[in-house]
Amino acid sequence: MTNKNSTYRRLGDYIREISVRNKDLSVSKLMGINIDKYFMPSVANVIGTDMSNYKVVANGQFACNLMHVGRDEKIPVALNTEDPIIVSPAYFVFEVCDDSLLPEYLELSLRNPEFDRNAWFHTDGDVRGGMDKEGMKDLLIPIPSIEEQRSIVSRYKAIETRIANNKQTIAKLEEAAQALYRKMFVDDVDVENLPDGWRMGCLGEVIKLGGGGTPSTANPEYWNSNDIAFYSPGDRTEEYFVLTTEKFISKLGLEKCSSKLYPLYTTFVTARGATTGRLAMAGNPMAMNQTCYAILSKNNNPFYIHQLSIEVMAKLKNAAVGAVFEALTTKDFDSVDIIIPNQEIIDSFESKVKNIYESILLSQKENEKLTEMLSLMA
Repeated sequence: MTNKNSTYRRLGDYIREISVRNKDLSVSKLMGINIDKYFMPSVANVIGTDMSNYKVVANGQFACNLMHVGRDEKIPVALNTEDPIIVSPAYFVFEVCDDSLLPEYLELSLRNPEFDRNAWFHTDGDVRGGMDKEGMKDLLIPIPSIEEQRSIVSRYKAIETRIANNKQTIAKLEEAAQALYRKMFVDDVDVENLPDGWRMGCLGEVIKLGGGGTPSTANPEYWNSNDIAFYSPGDRTEEYFVLTTEKFISKLGLEKCSSKLYPLYTTFVTARGATTGRLAMAGNPMAMNQTCYAILSKNNNPFYIHQLSIEVMAKLKNAAVGAVFEALTTKDFDSVDIIIPNQEIIDSFESKVKNIYESILLSQKENEKLTEMLSLMA
């Protein structure tokens, strides 16, 4: 985001502290700040709490949590761009007090990884790695001309808008894929009077399960490259596809573990732990760890299998109400009764939905690139 014309200045010379309390209880929207530096609804239990001591953050003002900077290696700080909110009394609330600094530009500067690295070196020695207000004020930020600030903010906002539009498109496409699946295979289908060529069967008749494995973490030769994306449940997103993974293994690492290299459009499902039953689709060829299964089509119908998996996982979760749904075994898949349409209908669905899935994947990939651009600008 910075350029050769930027001058580093002390943050405290451009901001002033705000300490307006919610004395009249006129503001009820309590917010926290996440690690990505956005406001989020607070999860704190405030039943019986006196909210009059909470701090008010008006539109155009910042709030930050300085208590865990050393631990998190980030300062959770955010700019409020909406109606007034309240935050914890422990938060530091401030606003820009110099016309040579745009609040929107400061917001981007505070998201810069360099700012967080510098902040980490200023944390105090307590166990939580807290930071005091004066320490934050002493941090330096790059301040180019006001014209350059406006240009940077404008470009940043344009990319953010593009990402948001893509997310809306992705959501609509996902809804369209699900609606088409339900229309063809679920709604108005009478189990007692199935169409010609349809029959009752079990899930294992149309899928084959693949397993995963992890190469030895003690051998760096298995992990020292970006050859092969290595999927684990922590890589899952809320959208259909997973495009990048936290870890990569080498080709030698793949040879030394029990995972296969699974192709594009493979459906992964978490088989253990709190995220059991969560699905993700491979946006690139990937290997996989041992806490997942790969759900593959026996007849090269990956999109049908993905939608079927969504339906099946919902059934399994509903059946587990009152019990703990924390593991999936191969027997769980074998025991699921499903309606098996004739192959011609499945192939028809596959051809109709193929463009939808391809469009979702392209939009997600574009958003990944745009997000990378934002990180370079911040």
